[in-house]
Amino acid sequence: MIDRIDRIDRIEGASADEVVSSVRTLVETGALRAGESLPPIRDLAGALGLNRNTVAAAYAQLAAAGVVESRRRGGTVVLGVPDLDRDGLAPSGLVDLSSGNPDPSLLPGLAGALDAGYAPSLYGGPPVDADLVRWAQEHLAPDVDREHRVVLAHGAVDAVERLLAAHLTRGDLVAVEDPCFLSSIGTLRLGGYRGVPVPVDDEGMSVAGLRDALAAGARAVVCTPRAHNPTGVSLTPRRAAALRDALSEHPDVLVVEDDHFSAVSTHPYVRITPPGAPRWALVRSVSKFLGPDLRLAFVLADATTAARLETRLGSSTTWVSHVLQRVVAHLLADPGTDVLLDQARATYARRSDRLAVALGEIGVAVPGPGDGLNLWVPLPVPGSARRVVEDLAAHGWAVRAGDDFTLGTGRPSAIRVTTSTLDAPQAEAFATDLAAILGPHDTLGARARGRTAPTRAGTGGAEQRATGLDAQGEAS
Repeated sequence: MIDRIDRIDRIEGASADEVVSSVRTLVETGALRAGESLPPIRDLAGALGLNRNTVAAAYAQLAAAGVVESRRRGGTVVLGVPDLDRDGLAPSGLVDLSSGNPDPSLLPGLAGALDAGYAPSLYGGPPVDADLVRWAQEHLAPDVDREHRVVLAHGAVDAVERLLAAHLTRGDLVAVEDPCFLSSIGTLRLGGYRGVPVPVDDEGMSVAGLRDALAAGARAVVCTPRAHNPTGVSLTPRRAAALRDALSEHPDVLVVEDDHFSAVSTHPYVRITPPGAPRWALVRSVSKFLGPDLRLAFVLADATTAARLETRLGSSTTWVSHVLQRVVAHLLADPGTDVLLDQARATYARRSDRLAVALGEIGVAVPGPGDGLNLWVPLPVPGSARRVVEDLAAHGWAVRAGDDFTLGTGRPSAIRVTTSTLDAPQAEAFATDLAAILGPHDTLGARARGRTAPTRAGTGGAEQRATGLDAQGEAS
C-alpha cells in the first residue's frame, strides 16, 4: 500500500500530456524502475482530480511509446531494455550442438574477394551494387513472378525488423510460428509488437492457427517457408496453397517470408503470398551459405514496401557497405561457390538424417522430412526439457531447450540440436547418452529390445545415405 501511494504522489499532471511527461521523467531518472506497476487508472485519476479517460489516454500514449506495457490483470508495468536470448553462445568445454551456426568448412573463403573491382562509394551513389541487382533478377526474381524492387538489408533479422517497423506501430499483432526463430522473439519485444503464436507441424505453419491469428487482428505474418528454425520442417505445396487462401481474405496484412536457408535447402521454395497481395516481402540472407559475418540480405518487395525500406537504406543514410556488396557479388559469381553449395546442401542433409536415424533407433521420432542446421527432438516426459539439457551438459553436450523458442504460450517438451558439424561417431554417442538420460519409457529402448529402428518419414532412405563417406570424408 505504501509503495502504491508513493507512486501516486510522484506522478503529476493536469492533462494526459503532462501525466505522460511526468511518468517518463520518473522512468528516465530511475524513480520508477523496470517491473514496477503504475497506479490503477481509477486511483491515479482520483489522486490528480482528472477524468479516468484522461489517465487512460496517458497510459495508452506511454504504451505506444514503449515506456510501459499493459498486462491486464497484472496492471500497467514499466518496461526496461528487453533481455534477449541469442544463438551462438555455447558453454565452453562442451560439444557445441546448440549454436545454430553453419559449418565453417562449408563456407567459401574470401581470398581474392576484396580485390573484386571495388571502387570507393560516396554519398549519393547507387545503394545497391549493379552486379547484385543482376544476380537477384536472374536467380531470385523468378520465385516472386510479379512486379517488385530489390533492396539490401544488413541481414535477415535487420530486414524483418525494418519491414515490420515500416508498416506497424507498437502494440500491433504479428503472427509468427510457434516455436519460432530466437531473433523473431527479440524483434517482437524490441518493436513492442504482440506476437500471436501459430502452431507448426510437419507441413509447416498451421492453417487453423493462421486463421485464428488473422481473426484476432494480426496486421503482419512472418513465415519461414523452409528449414524452419528450430524444427527444421519446410512448407509443403499443399500447406502453402492453404495459407495463401487464408491470407487472400486479408489483403491488409503484410506478408514476410524469411527464406534464410534458400541456397542450401533440399526443399523447393513454395510461396504463401497470395497473388495480388499489396504488401509483401521475400527475404533471403547470405548468412547460412556465404557466412554470418557477411551482413547482407536481399529483400524483394512490392513497390511501396521497397520504397519505405529504401528511405532508411538509401545512399545517404544507412546503406549496406559496398565493400560487403562487392565481396558477396564476387562469391556469387564464382563457379566454385556453386560447387561448395551443392556439397553443403548434401552434407547438412546427411548429418541431420544421420542423427534422426540414431534417435529413431532409441525410439525417439523427430519431425520430418527435415532441413537446415538443426533437429527438433521431442521428449517423452512433459516439462523435462531443462532437466535434459542439464543432464546432457553433464555428459559433455550443449543443446538448447525448446522453451527458448516459444512466445510464452507453453513449455514444449523438446530440445533443439544443431547438426551442422555432427559426425557419425558423435551422432551415435549423443543418441546413446540421451537414451541413458531419458531412461525406461514406452517410446524408448528400441535398440535394447531388438526392434527395427524407425526412420524419419520422407527422408528418402536416410539410413542408406548415412553410410559410406560424406562430403568431408568422415566415416559414417
